[in-house]
Amino acid sequence: MSAKGRAVLTAPPGAGKTTLVPLALREAGIAAGGRILMLEPRRLAARAAAERMARLLGEEVGATVGYRMRGEARTSGATVIEVVTEGVLTRMIQSDPGLEGVGAVIFDEFHERSIHADLGLALTLEAREALREDLGVLVMSATLDAEPVAALMGGAPIIRSEGRAYPVELRWAEAPRRAGPRSRLETAMASLIRRAHGEETGDILAFLPGEGEIRRTAAALADIGAATDVRPLYGAMPFADQRAALAPSPKGRRKIVLATSIAETSLTVEGARIVVDAGLARRARFDPGSGMSRLITEPASRAEAEQRKGRAGRLEPGVCYRLWTKGDDGARPAFAPPEIETADLAPIALDLAAWGAAPCDLAFLTPPPEGPLAAARSLLAELGALDEEGRITAHGRALAKAPTHPRLAHMILAAPEDDRGVACRLAALLEARDPLRGIGADIGARLKALDAPKRHDAAEGALRRIGEEAARLAKRLSAGKGGRAAPVGSMLARAYPDRIALRRKGDEPRYLLSGGKGAKLSAEDALAGEAMLVVADLDGAAREAAIRLAAPISRAEVEEVFADRLAWAEVCEWSRRHRRVEARRRLMLGALALEDKSWTDAPPETLAVAMTAGVRDLGLAALPWTDAARRLTARVEWARARGADAPDFSEGALMETLETWLAPHLMGASEADHLARLNLNDILTAHLGWTALQAVNAVAPEAFTAPTGTSCRIDYGGERPSIAVRLQELFGLDRHPSAGGEPLTIELLSPARRPVQTTADLPGFWRSSYADVRKDMRGRYPRHPWPEDPLAASATTRVKPRS
Repeated sequence: MSAKGRAVLTAPPGAGKTTLVPLALREAGIAAGGRILMLEPRRLAARAAAERMARLLGEEVGATVGYRMRGEARTSGATVIEVVTEGVLTRMIQSDPGLEGVGAVIFDEFHERSIHADLGLALTLEAREALREDLGVLVMSATLDAEPVAALMGGAPIIRSEGRAYPVELRWAEAPRRAGPRSRLETAMASLIRRAHGEETGDILAFLPGEGEIRRTAAALADIGAATDVRPLYGAMPFADQRAALAPSPKGRRKIVLATSIAETSLTVEGARIVVDAGLARRARFDPGSGMSRLITEPASRAEAEQRKGRAGRLEPGVCYRLWTKGDDGARPAFAPPEIETADLAPIALDLAAWGAAPCDLAFLTPPPEGPLAAARSLLAELGALDEEGRITAHGRALAKAPTHPRLAHMILAAPEDDRGVACRLAALLEARDPLRGIGADIGARLKALDAPKRHDAAEGALRRIGEEAARLAKRLSAGKGGRAAPVGSMLARAYPDRIALRRKGDEPRYLLSGGKGAKLSAEDALAGEAMLVVADLDGAAREAAIRLAAPISRAEVEEVFADRLAWAEVCEWSRRHRRVEARRRLMLGALALEDKSWTDAPPETLAVAMTAGVRDLGLAALPWTDAARRLTARVEWARARGADAPDFSEGALMETLETWLAPHLMGASEADHLARLNLNDILTAHLGWTALQAVNAVAPEAFTAPTGTSCRIDYGGERPSIAVRLQELFGLDRHPSAGGEPLTIELLSPARRPVQTTADLPGFWRSSYADVRKDMRGRYPRHPWPEDPLAASATTRVKPRS
């Protein structure tokens, strides 16, 4: 530890950081007579570290060295080194910001970047700066990117140690493992373990992503040999079984430990000199949009693989078999993502509110991402933990002190006093791994199983542990045992206000959640017939999550629990399916319509707004476009392109501004067929306005007046404006007609109004092509005048009298 009381220590796996450094600091008097707290990321690691240090001192745990974790502690007045799980430090520092009686805090295995370690370090550094300049802070890891951490700690020195790790030989897969059904991983791992078992001596530690893979791999190794024990090791196991997996093998026997990442750090598996690594890691990913976490399996990082490899060189030279090729190794990420980037941030948001600081006020190596943090704060506000200003409430402080997730703490504290014991049992069930997977989603069945764990052989131990945790929660929160007939649905609803599920119409048990997401239930599930559920656990699928744990709830219970959140909403919407406006009054809870009835007296203005949305859905083509309306829009656009100050009449602009020019004329319209009643030309002319119409007329006149007085509408819809006029009506006109300074395209017509010639140069036509046209026209229309010199003739619409 530096003179300034801060340092970062990096040393390879097996160097003795976890067990030797705290003892060395004690001997050196670094803690200045106070206790040394050491944080471990897992309960098993905390116990194992405390036990190993106590053995080195020749003492029992609870004397000089003790440990503390949620629901369990072994310390005494003589305890100097206290190993704690990470969440414990947060509680300690929240209740005692000065950490009185603590001389130093050690963050072990910080490279795992758990959310509690990040928060714990931020709070500790804040407390040190404001209250405890003498507090020692040491961050330790084997695979840590040390420089950023040292900078975070104000330029703390970095201590690097090579330790005393033994060499570990790496053996790579010869070819990449092909992706395929889940069972292939266990087959490949069992094959690689058999190979290692045959090639090397000593015990084997194999890393797999989860309990399911461990069980299937163990089944595949059932015949590996009578002198070899296959032992699983994962977090949900009883501690006695975990201890057995860590203990050395009896003389003459070998051991294969199939472990999750629980064995990656801080543990020594006695006798293990062979590591077999599947190269996978299972992580929780939280989606703030759905409020749900999902477990994903992905390639382990290079840092994690290095940690695992180091398990083989703790006590002697070892071998590490990897289920991936050397070429594939470079594609793996260097480090695992910090948990703070992927986790449910509700607990940390509550801790920050209790501390009275924003994330930017604290020294976070990775600040909480703003989107998920905002979603977490929104949930806390819904639970009554934060006020409208985002400050913690008295209820929020009570939730922060509870040793469980804020949702579950709220469920317990909001329950009637007689029901709190049942609420504690529910909370313990929901925080544990489901002990009765495969029996359907009904959480009530699990509650009943807690009363008779012996009836469930495979799950008896898990059920007993859940019962013990429930008792600890009840004791901590002063909850009585409670009645067994407590309304489970109502309790869960308080914890999961965003997961009240209303069954959709149809045969399949599909539900809409009050938070807006969809969910589904197996048709064979006992709850499949329920109209409403409270969903406590889903598989996290993005599109439609599968319901894993739920309880039925009645409409009356929903109205009782959420009396202050239910509101009638008057909804006037366009129905694409029925091509009409539908006005409804709905009793809403979030996204759920608990009651839906017709809104018979909806205001005409509201109906018009919904009808406007219908036009936007149907498109402008659904309006009754007449030739006059089309000519008007074309003329306005032509004039605007030449500088006329007028509204935009393009299709895109008209669609965007429907509310301005069309909605006032939709009063009384509620169906697509009603649009035929509109006079679109008049509506568009009104939208144009008198001033703009004059500006348009000045640039783009509506018509050209022929010498005979005939008004010829000008068509502005083509490349050039054009007119169609009988040839005789232009006799004597020696200049070409124009609009806005541009020549008109003239379609010259016969007396029968059939096209004869098209010209953009009328004087030129008279002098050139007219003679040929005259010859043809005289034969076809002998009673009409066809003078030799059209410029000297008078325009006419008449014919010669009969002789």
